[in-house]
Amino acid sequence: MKSYVSVLVGAALFIAASTNAQLLNRLKQKAENKLENKLENALDKKLGTGNNNQNQNPNQNQNQIPGGDNNGNGQNGPGGNGNRSNKGGGGLISTPPDVNQNLKDADDAYKKGTFGEARYSIQQAMLGVELEIGNQILKSLPESIAGLKKDAGSDQVTSAGYGWAGLTIQRRYDGKDDKQLTTTIANNSAWMSAINMYFSAGGYAQQTNGQQNWKQIKIKGYRAIIEYSDGSGYKISVPIGQSSLLVYDGVNFSSEAEITAAANEIDIDGIKKMLGEQ
Repeated sequence: MKSYVSVLVGAALFIAASTNAQLLNRLKQKAENKLENKLENALDKKLGTGNNNQNQNPNQNQNQIPGGDNNGNGQNGPGGNGNRSNKGGGGLISTPPDVNQNLKDADDAYKKGTFGEARYSIQQAMLGVELEIGNQILKSLPESIAGLKKDAGSDQVTSAGYGWAGLTIQRRYDGKDDKQLTTTIANNSAWMSAINMYFSAGGYAQQTNGQQNWKQIKIKGYRAIIEYSDGSGYKISVPIGQSSLLVYDGVNFSSEAEITAAANEIDIDGIKKMLGEQ
């Protein structure tokens, strides 16, 4: 009997100790949370970043930016961080590298033994030369083709490197009834690889029945591939030399004969010469 009572007393003491420990932990956590909130409020008050409207709808600020109003607009004032929302600007001016200045910088850097700077300046000079060649090619292109007028705002010359790697020149011609011709002169190894593979492997395949979607043709004596898709229209790809490609994309042209005649209006020999292709 005494043993049974001892067990009950021990169990009661264990439960009481466990309950007291849990109660102490809760009180400790509550005290820590209260202290943490007090410190946060003091810091917010010091920095002026506190929320003065704690009773507002909790969904009200979902689209509100820091320091802004409920419409997401930035503002200066109490509670704001001073940041403004940009409403526009002039953007960046396209400034081609100065070839002569970069050549001079390269020479100076080379003489000083700063070869990294010399290399960088040479690359910039090459980039400037590429962009100038691209602009000269654009000037050589017709003002209009097949009754379509050039869109001067779409003229573009880009270069992804130097040594003619990644040079792309593009012009677009627009007309009535959504008719459009886009000409692209590019130094693109992926495109050239695909074209050469076609010529070497399947370039002589033809189809006698059904819809012919691609075939070989010649544009001003140059071998070319013409393709057709109901979704995108006509596309003619003409390899120029070893690494350059001239591509015509014609939308809403009525026939193969019409797009071919348009392609023949461009001086391919002149472009090839300006690119230095063999």
